[in-house]
Amino acid sequence: MDAILVVNAGSSSLKFQVFGIEGANLTRQVRGQIGGIGTRPRLQVKGADGTVLIDQSYAAEAVRDLPTAIAAAREWLLTIEGFELRAIGHRVVHGGPDFAQPVLIDTTMLDRLASYQDLAPLHQPNNLAPIRLAMEINPDVPQVACFDTAFHRGHPEHTDCYALPRAFYEQGVRRYGFHGLSYEYVAERLSEIAPEPARGKVIVAHLGSGASMCALRDGRSIESTMGFTALDGLPMGTRPGQIDPGVVLYLISEKGMSADAVSDLLYHEAGLKGLSGISNDMRELLASDDPRASFAIAHFVHRCGLHAGMLAAALSGIDAFVFTAGVGENSAPIRARIAEGLAWLGADLDAVGNDGGAALISSAASRVKLLVVPTDEELMIARHTLALIRSSAP
Repeated sequence: MDAILVVNAGSSSLKFQVFGIEGANLTRQVRGQIGGIGTRPRLQVKGADGTVLIDQSYAAEAVRDLPTAIAAAREWLLTIEGFELRAIGHRVVHGGPDFAQPVLIDTTMLDRLASYQDLAPLHQPNNLAPIRLAMEINPDVPQVACFDTAFHRGHPEHTDCYALPRAFYEQGVRRYGFHGLSYEYVAERLSEIAPEPARGKVIVAHLGSGASMCALRDGRSIESTMGFTALDGLPMGTRPGQIDPGVVLYLISEKGMSADAVSDLLYHEAGLKGLSGISNDMRELLASDDPRASFAIAHFVHRCGLHAGMLAAALSGIDAFVFTAGVGENSAPIRARIAEGLAWLGADLDAVGNDGGAALISSAASRVKLLVVPTDEELMIARHTLALIRSSAP
């Protein structure tokens, strides 16, 4: 069977999936990841029917970084039979000002993408590492970069610029928005399960370790909470979200922090982790009776409500609010608290449906549809990859 490999590489995990190509359709055959890189490495892979194909732990030094994780994943992938690899699709967080569509990657393209790594230091270098390795090992297999920024590229300039001299915008200093592959998938899925609100005004909340919201009109992005980098908008696991730029100036000029130290603070020590002093994991915070955990959750919910109001203003009202990603899909208490803050917009939660894992969690009386739509960035990447290699074929 012809197949596409999808790779989503992060700082502490490597996710991969294999999709079989059956005409115009893609079928998920293998889903795997190596988590706990450098601390408690563990390779877990399941087949199409959920059967566990491997569940193997490693010593920390054996899978100490992303390159060794890639090597371990490749070693296992070489053991599976029956697939002819036709292309590899990669999630690349930042496409900069140049890329609004998926692209085939060559060495020149790779260098251009590497030039954006300062805009996404947590993600871009890790996204590009498996591409470089695959170029060395399988130079004849096409590789496709799919960008998290691409879905937001249709915004008018006046909405994506900062109030700075025009020259900065021309140099690429502008709002990009992220989590675009997730929003693109949810927009398509919503058109299937709730076509009427999908044609209207929708806010999608991608709530996970990284978190953002996007305003959709007729399935297209018109505004996002994230901007120039993935630091902006909602508070996240280790990132603060929206912050007065004067705070950064103060930390440098008055506290004597270097730019690198401030970067480390904002990317690794802020957000839920910084507020609580306990954890960046919402599950652990919800389970804790420490008042600092409650404080961090309250801040997160409050900021979600504020940003929902901003996006509702951009849309001139909303027809639906969608929860997705790890927290959005799995945390009924967080959904309930956020929904409570949307009451002024006409949202009314069905508590039974919310607690029971229903897709529609708004009551019959609610003027705003509240939905839970699981995201699937990997399938979106596979679709883009298949479409691009077919359109590029001689």
